[in-house]
Amino acid sequence: MNRFVIVGIVACLALAAGAGRAADAPKAPASAAPVAGRDLASEVRASERAFAKTMADRNLASFGDYVAEEGVFFGGKGPLRGRAAVVAAWTRLFQDKEAPFSWEPETVEVLPSGTLALTSGPVHDPKGALIGTFNSIWRLEPDGRWRVVFDRGCEVCAPEKKP
Repeated sequence: MNRFVIVGIVACLALAAGAGRAADAPKAPASAAPVAGRDLASEVRASERAFAKTMADRNLASFGDYVAEEGVFFGGKGPLRGRAAVVAAWTRLFQDKEAPFSWEPETVEVLPSGTLALTSGPVHDPKGALIGTFNSIWRLEPDGRWRVVFDRGCEVCAPEKKP
């Protein structure tokens, strides 16, 4: 009988330890919008293109709708933290009649969880010259929309001159 009691206690302890580890395990992020059966890469690409169109259309209010409330944009003077700071800093880029630059997604990758995505691509000046590359991280928000949580651009380096 003692053998059965010991085996029972060991089994209960093993189950309790396993349950404790499961409770401590990281949980998959909850998404209000179901992602099964959706072409998430196409959604993100379309969101990036619509975001870029806000610059072409000179629509600052719509631009702000694509930035997550806690979004961080990196620039020459350090990171801009939060939608309000990003929109305030980018206001000057929307003042002229012509957009100072344009961009287009070339690369789109979405995590298997369907909650985060990366877009990257060229940035062109108004005459079409390549002036940089952008990299953005998008998050699927609870309202079902993709919004930028991180954005960083970099200038194109001039090619080395051969002797």
